[in-house]
Amino acid sequence: MKKAGIGIPTIQDRARQALVKSALEPEWESRFESTSYGFRPGRSAQDAIARIYSSINKGEYYVLDADIAKCFDRINHDYLLSKIHCPSCLKRDLKQWLKAGVLDNGVFEDTESGTPQGGVISPLLANIALDGMIRFIETMYPKKANRAQATVIRYADDFVVISPSLEIIEQCKTAISERLKPVGLEIKPEKTRICHTFKPIEYEGRTEEPGFDFLGFNIRQYPAGKYKSGKTGGMASRLIGHKTHIKPSQKAVAHTEVIKGVIKQFKTAPQSTLINKLNPIIMGWSNYYSGVVSTETFTKLDKTIWQMLRAWTVSRCGKASHEKLRNYFRHGTIKLSNGKERHENWLFQTKDGLHLFKHNWTPIVRHTLRRPDATLYDGNWTYWASRKGRAIDTPNRVAKLLKKQKGRCTWCGQFFTPSDLIEIDHIVPRSQGGKDDYKNIQLLHRHCHDDKTALDEEMMLYS
Repeated sequence: MKKAGIGIPTIQDRARQALVKSALEPEWESRFESTSYGFRPGRSAQDAIARIYSSINKGEYYVLDADIAKCFDRINHDYLLSKIHCPSCLKRDLKQWLKAGVLDNGVFEDTESGTPQGGVISPLLANIALDGMIRFIETMYPKKANRAQATVIRYADDFVVISPSLEIIEQCKTAISERLKPVGLEIKPEKTRICHTFKPIEYEGRTEEPGFDFLGFNIRQYPAGKYKSGKTGGMASRLIGHKTHIKPSQKAVAHTEVIKGVIKQFKTAPQSTLINKLNPIIMGWSNYYSGVVSTETFTKLDKTIWQMLRAWTVSRCGKASHEKLRNYFRHGTIKLSNGKERHENWLFQTKDGLHLFKHNWTPIVRHTLRRPDATLYDGNWTYWASRKGRAIDTPNRVAKLLKKQKGRCTWCGQFFTPSDLIEIDHIVPRSQGGKDDYKNIQLLHRHCHDDKTALDEEMMLYS
């Protein structure tokens, strides 16, 4: 059932969809292709970009950059349901959600194709429908001499195909178009482009500039001398004469328009209010691009925003003198997330010390590519805990403890395995005044926990 006038599932349906999703997702996560990343737990846009980098950084490649037109609206219901093998009660629910229809201003419309708009389960269903496209290309063009002829990297309905051969790229475009027809989908022509990573090419009467944009990143190769050039790798490694750079795309850098709009909206608001509104925007954007070549972009953005804030102060106090500006811009020492301190002379800061975050305070740290065969449901908690100090599907406390203990049980000293039953144990029992914080908890095997509990109880009897 859809919410009237909007076409969005009701709260009851969302809860039911989340339950069905939790039943279907573990099986499909073990079956999904290794280079699909969108709407999958434990995978991110940064993983997709890192996979592209590892695929092109040792040579020159042609690229098919494509987008599937109205993916969520056109998926064939019969095709999708035929791929899902589950108990009949779950399949019945899936069919009802797909066929529920939309009630808009009192007018009911059937939904003959597509997944529920705003549905919790819709991203999973879209991934199920598109699963097999990457394997299809890999089967058509298997590796030769341990080198991939065609690599497909997909993030939801956006994908790229990478190949050293223009002919293979063109064949992949045709093959994928045919492969999508039974699914009810097609490639969007106006968002499909064939280009080269390093040099401009003439294609279909147009000059295609080198490089391409994907997920807000610009991926391109630039000429480089022998000291900065990439290498082919392997035993007979040689210089390739260029370097692969990934940075924020021009369209993504336009996020300054968002900041400009916020500054305009809070033209008469207190400085602290403006800072609180801008900081989440700047920090979120900076973190998204912190794993690529973004230092120059960050610096330019900070200069642009400084000019915007300078104009904001003028609108409040007229042609400001140096003394008036010091009411808004101050000297300050900032401690960065990497532990380093930074001294700022013209820091947009209140008298209470609340300051505006700058893009270039975000350290550039290369993203660690997720292992292609790892899934969040494989039980390898030690691996997932090592990714930025947290696991996505296990409690943060367990993940941090696994990392802290380096994957070992503190009682028996043995490594935890995915099949082990584990317990969180208080080093000093709470009955004896122990606190529920990280310094006083540890992970133990279930049998070790039982042994320790028995020992603690025995010690209490004799104490």
